[in-house]
Amino acid sequence: MYIDRIMHTDLITVSPKTTLVQARDLIEEKKIDHLLVVNDKKKLVGIISDRDLKQNWASPATSLSTHELSYLLQKVLVSMIMIKTVVTIPTNTTIERAALIMQQNRISALPVMEEGELAGIITSSDVMAVLLQAIGISDESVRLSIFVRDTIGKLAEVADTLKDEGINIQSLFCWPENRHPGITEMVLRVANQDGVKAMEALNGKGFKVKNRYEKDITPFLPK
Repeated sequence: MYIDRIMHTDLITVSPKTTLVQARDLIEEKKIDHLLVVNDKKKLVGIISDRDLKQNWASPATSLSTHELSYLLQKVLVSMIMIKTVVTIPTNTTIERAALIMQQNRISALPVMEEGELAGIITSSDVMAVLLQAIGISDESVRLSIFVRDTIGKLAEVADTLKDEGINIQSLFCWPENRHPGITEMVLRVANQDGVKAMEALNGKGFKVKNRYEKDITPFLPK
C-alpha cells in the first residue's frame, strides 16, 4: 500500500508569522498534533507539533502576571520554534517505508510532496492503524504461532495444510527469531470456529503450534 491512499489531504497550515498562542488554539480547535508552516507562495518551510508548543510554552511557575505572560507569548512566532529541516516523502512511498523513515528520524509525522507541492501529511497513528488492519486483530479471530526453519516451501506447506481442511487464513506475517538464527516465526489468524481444527491439522503435520504466551519457546522450535 502507498501512503497516498491514507494520507490526510485536508491540510491545516499556518504562516511563519503565526503566534504561539494562535498555533496552540488552532491545534486544540482542530484536534490535531501537527501544523504545517507555509510561506506566502504556499511552499512548505517548516512543521510544528503539539509537543513543540508545550516545550516552548512558559512554565506555570513563572513570576509574571497573566497579562504579562500573555503579552510575551503573543510576541513568540511559529518561525522561531518550528522545525525548519523538514523530512518529507513523495506520494509513491510505501507504508512500510514511511514507518521506517519515521523510526530512523524519530519523528511522528511526514509531510507528503507531489511534484514539489505539498499534497498531504501522514502520521505515526495512521501507519499504526494500517498495521493493525493488516495484522487482522479481531475478537472474531484466533492467533496461531508457528516456528519454522527459514527454508523454501515452509509457507506453502502451512497454507496447503489449512487449505486441505477448508480453513481460510485471514492474515499472515513472519519475522526472524533473532535469538535462534535460521528460525522464522509465522503468525497467522483464522476464524474463531476454525482455531482448534487448524491447530490439530498443523500439529498433525509436525508443526508445533503456539496459541498463547510462553516464556520458554524452546519446546516449539523445530528439531
